[in-house]
Amino acid sequence: MKVIVAEDQGMLRGALSALLDLEDDIEVVGQAENGKQALALIQELVPDLCVMDIEMPEMSGLDVAEKLKEQRHSCRVVILTTFSRSGYFQRAMKAGVRGFLLKDSPIDELGAALRTVHAGGRAVSPELAMTFWETENPLTEREQEVLKLAAAGLTAGDIAKQLFLSAGTVRNYLSEAIQKLEAKNRIDAIGIAEKNGWLS
Repeated sequence: MKVIVAEDQGMLRGALSALLDLEDDIEVVGQAENGKQALALIQELVPDLCVMDIEMPEMSGLDVAEKLKEQRHSCRVVILTTFSRSGYFQRAMKAGVRGFLLKDSPIDELGAALRTVHAGGRAVSPELAMTFWETENPLTEREQEVLKLAAAGLTAGDIAKQLFLSAGTVRNYLSEAIQKLEAKNRIDAIGIAEKNGWLS
């Protein structure tokens, strides 16, 4: 199977590519240091799989996955991450990502995951799967929207104008969000939601 490795840390990218290349049935055909470069390489080389980091300059791994889904590209995406945020996982699943693994997984585990994905299956690190089931996003879309605007520094009045709601309704959404997240106040709620990737 032909694979592209996209990772912004040069040393990790090189090591990962070298280790995958040692596998008999895996050939690393390209390496990218950012999301934009990864997308261009995928379009040019048409690999079977792309192993990608989430957080990369120019375009994140999830941005690239969404673009590929939009283009109905045949390349399957496997995300390697240090983050166990359920917001990322939910977005990855919507973008058609086939694998979601931790960066510190052993190389034979990654090789096995790539073979599973290549054969049409899905592969998710058990540690990540547990975190995602445990931390389901409790906020409604509207609560997320209001909290996101509050995080950007808007007052309840500003948010109300922007969303065509009354200031009272906005305050209700904020207090609902604070309650659901078991937060002390608005700032605490924003911190909890951001940490879990629920405002992305």
